[in-house]
Amino acid sequence: MIISEPELRSITRARCALPHDFLGMHKAKGGIVVRAYVNDAKSCELVDLRDEMKARYPMTRLDESGFYEVFLKGKRAFFPYRFRTERYNGEIRQFYDPYSFAPMLSESELYLIGKGDERKIYDKLGSHIREINGVKGASFAVWAPTARRVSVVGGFNQWDGRYHQMRALGSSGIWEIFIPGVSSGEKYKYEILAANNDTPFLKIDPYAVRFEAPPYNSSIVWDLSGHEWRDAEWIEKRENTKWDEKAISVYEVHLGSWRRVPEDGCRPLSYVEIGSQLAQYCKEMSFTHVEFMPLSEYPFEGSWGYQVTGFYAPTHRYGTPQEFMEMVDILHENGIGVIMDWVPAHFPRDAFALAAYDGSHLYEHEDPRLGANLDWGTLVFNYGRKEVSNFVMGSALAWFDRFHIDGLRVDAVASMLYLNFSRNDWIPNKYGGSENLEAIEFLKQTTETVHGEFKGAIMIAEESTTFAGVTAPVKDGGLGFDFKWNLGWMHDTLDYFKEDPINRKFHHNLMTFPSVYQFTEKFMLVYSHDEVVHGKSPMVGKMGGAYWGDKIANLRALYAYMWMWPGKKTLFMGNEFAQGHEWRYDESLEWSLMQFKEHEGVRRVVADVCRLYLDDAQLAKNDFNPDGFRWINADDGNASVYSFLRYCAGGKSCYAVVCNFTPVKREGYGIGLPRAGEWREVLNTDAKVYGGKGDGNSGKVAAEKTPMNGFEFGALLTLPAMSAIILKWGP
Repeated sequence: MIISEPELRSITRARCALPHDFLGMHKAKGGIVVRAYVNDAKSCELVDLRDEMKARYPMTRLDESGFYEVFLKGKRAFFPYRFRTERYNGEIRQFYDPYSFAPMLSESELYLIGKGDERKIYDKLGSHIREINGVKGASFAVWAPTARRVSVVGGFNQWDGRYHQMRALGSSGIWEIFIPGVSSGEKYKYEILAANNDTPFLKIDPYAVRFEAPPYNSSIVWDLSGHEWRDAEWIEKRENTKWDEKAISVYEVHLGSWRRVPEDGCRPLSYVEIGSQLAQYCKEMSFTHVEFMPLSEYPFEGSWGYQVTGFYAPTHRYGTPQEFMEMVDILHENGIGVIMDWVPAHFPRDAFALAAYDGSHLYEHEDPRLGANLDWGTLVFNYGRKEVSNFVMGSALAWFDRFHIDGLRVDAVASMLYLNFSRNDWIPNKYGGSENLEAIEFLKQTTETVHGEFKGAIMIAEESTTFAGVTAPVKDGGLGFDFKWNLGWMHDTLDYFKEDPINRKFHHNLMTFPSVYQFTEKFMLVYSHDEVVHGKSPMVGKMGGAYWGDKIANLRALYAYMWMWPGKKTLFMGNEFAQGHEWRYDESLEWSLMQFKEHEGVRRVVADVCRLYLDDAQLAKNDFNPDGFRWINADDGNASVYSFLRYCAGGKSCYAVVCNFTPVKREGYGIGLPRAGEWREVLNTDAKVYGGKGDGNSGKVAAEKTPMNGFEFGALLTLPAMSAIILKWGP
């Protein structure tokens, strides 16, 4: 027996932070010592691979749990070897020694991780299928700086943490091991012994790319290779596009409830199925992008994906990571961009996941005044800790790199920006203010890094406050987002439309006020899933009016108004055809409503105004140009009529939008116009094809030299009840 009793006990009792110092092959006085620690082994031999049949050395069992040692006398160089064991059931097994491999991570990589600047940290930490010196297996690496011991456990070692204890890599806090023979599909966890507790516990791999279904939660070793990307043309186009000057109409989708398969137990569509069907639907509707509600792995169905436990893993619910890639490929081949909701603001308290990961407050702040989100009962990332910010930012980069997505809609940015967000008890920053300086720096670093690494990538902020510069460049002191959801516009328009038309004249300012701040940020107009859940009613139910037909007409007019108002657009699924009930995450949309002309009419309005916005490239180019917008008449509150102009770059075309939000048909209604001649009625939401009455202007009006509303020219219009009319001058 070469190993000492204390050293032996540190291994067999799973209390060793440096198992590679004792297990494997080592120089010893007068020769070489080789040690193995294997479960379910009746006997063990050391096999010299230079002569496998003859050079075999029986090993001495030093502990009943399977600790073996052999001493080879004489001057010897290290040689390649395997272990050969006989199990108690008589099975013979040969395998390479996990403790014979050098660390997978270099000093420079550890330095970058500690600095928080490892751009491809997802290639360093987590589990990875590798082949080292001709030996196939999986490497594992995890950050757990206060742990006394970390082991990889799985079916390959009967989930026993005494075997495959990992080594600590200096002061980095990272533990790693390479396990030969572990293949793609193996389930595993990390067993951790905390600094102040003698009871080990299990945790998932924060960097895993696949997980098993609830109620189980094991990480799964997964080989991400095998998918041949076909979207080079799309990626090149994306990289050379200035998205702030292009039409962006985003279709927000919850993958599990967009469409289900009734003949197969009403199951959700798979990644591949939804890729094909969604691509065709978006093309038909002229949506330019799909935005998926979070598809990162999450355990609780009712969280809709916003309580993430697997920040690097596509959820198992709809297929494999490769099938996720195929979905993205299909959408790209059809010219549809892919945006995904990303949740860096908080994470759930599930004991198997990130909370108290190594027994300490590792990813979250220790002080609940900083580390807890009271609204959602979740924990807040400690953005000031470099390894944590690297982990969170790395997940964003991984989605672009591995899965070719085109953008991220960053959830709950306001909760990140302010230390007093939904808190009565909070800690001011070092200047005495309420801004979360560490989170702000994290967001700046993330937007800059994403834009630097992935040209043409889109970053969208869901930010509900007046924080200045959300879409300003970082170099100018901004956060660096491309677009910001205009939640103020959303609330104001819905507050207006919920009013009975007879009362709208008293709330006229709700529709005009957004023009005051419209060009302070690069806004995206949005009616999201949040507006059609929790008793808020579906979009059609929000519309004021005594009759169903009035509500439908209101909704048609609102969508036309939305697409002609400056800014990019996002609409939640089902809203486009006036779904009759609130969104339910566990069942399909009400596609059967399409058989009714009222619902089909709403859908056609959305499709046509989307197409109008998409086809005139100059219209979208002026989304953020104050010179591209002008009120014609913002003051006709008594009639509840709004009219405005959208100028196009170069003066080649111009649109006049006139909305009558009362059930009164108005004939001979005068509006001022900047140009004389024919103005074509390119869209009228009261057209019969949309389910309306067919009132309007017979397709065109003539602007004559009759000054109105401060313009040199004017025209008399027929304004159908509850309608929006879009007139176009020019070719």
